[in-house]
Amino acid sequence: MIEASAERLLQRLEWTVLRRLDGLLQGDYRTLLRGAGIDLADLREYQFHDDVRHIDWNVTARLQQPHVRLYLEDRELSAWFLLDLSASVDFGSAGKTKLDTSAEFVAALARVVTRHGNRVGALLYGEQVEAVLPPGASRRHVLTLLQRMRAPRPPARGTGTALAQLLHAAAGVIQRRSLVFVVSDFISAPGWADALARLALRHDVIAVRLVDPLEAALPADAGLGLVTVQDAETGEQLLVDTADAGFRERYARIAAEQEAAIFEALAGAGTDALELATDDDLLDALLRFADLRRQRARLKSPLRFPAHLQRAVPAAAAP
Repeated sequence: MIEASAERLLQRLEWTVLRRLDGLLQGDYRTLLRGAGIDLADLREYQFHDDVRHIDWNVTARLQQPHVRLYLEDRELSAWFLLDLSASVDFGSAGKTKLDTSAEFVAALARVVTRHGNRVGALLYGEQVEAVLPPGASRRHVLTLLQRMRAPRPPARGTGTALAQLLHAAAGVIQRRSLVFVVSDFISAPGWADALARLALRHDVIAVRLVDPLEAALPADAGLGLVTVQDAETGEQLLVDTADAGFRERYARIAAEQEAAIFEALAGAGTDALELATDDDLLDALLRFADLRRQRARLKSPLRFPAHLQRAVPAAAAP
């Protein structure tokens, strides 16, 4: 059943997203997904956020100005997905969970990468790192990854999410410089920002934040009244009055403060960030990602946009 579900998801995305995405990204693949080349092509002055390992010290000493080596980049790369599959990700409104959104994003990006002959691997995290899927390049490999994502999970033990564990594990597993997607809602115990920053020193890291509109604000016309809500990870329960305007205001304020704290942590970690909502159109989201990468390549520095600004980024135009 899980295998059939993964196959249906991939077939649907191949028809509705990937075919259109391939046409829209023609000529931009190298900009979006940069490989690790080995052939020296040129030298230029050092710029902020260049890899210090590429500094040519002989030229720097001779010209009295830091210079870096530019390598002839090919399309060969390894992409890794660090997947938060904790209980809070299995939440969503309007019939679609953050886990569903994560699976769609992973399926689409993994196929974009593997269709060009590159490899993808993954680390899967529940309340601990549960599995490491070594890099592979086949369609079957992508299906295996999707099946592992959607496999039944053991009940939460109430310990909560410690995203730093996943990031520390990735630092030990991923040896070669890679493109790393951290796909999570970033609802976690503190400590993950420092681990993410250390990972970004070595790898090209994109933080993909999963969100649901109901997490930001309760609708005024919900009409639910008194309801019991439960923390999916700790099991803690609380009786709340959703019809109380004061409660809805406090809820929205706390949610906004949490969102601001997450974006501040991502900015401090020096990673690109993309917000992916459960009510997003996946193709539009991937085109926002494409725009971010193009701007990142031009500016040579990470770009981080709050959600309202990300949605304002114009979609990439066909060449």
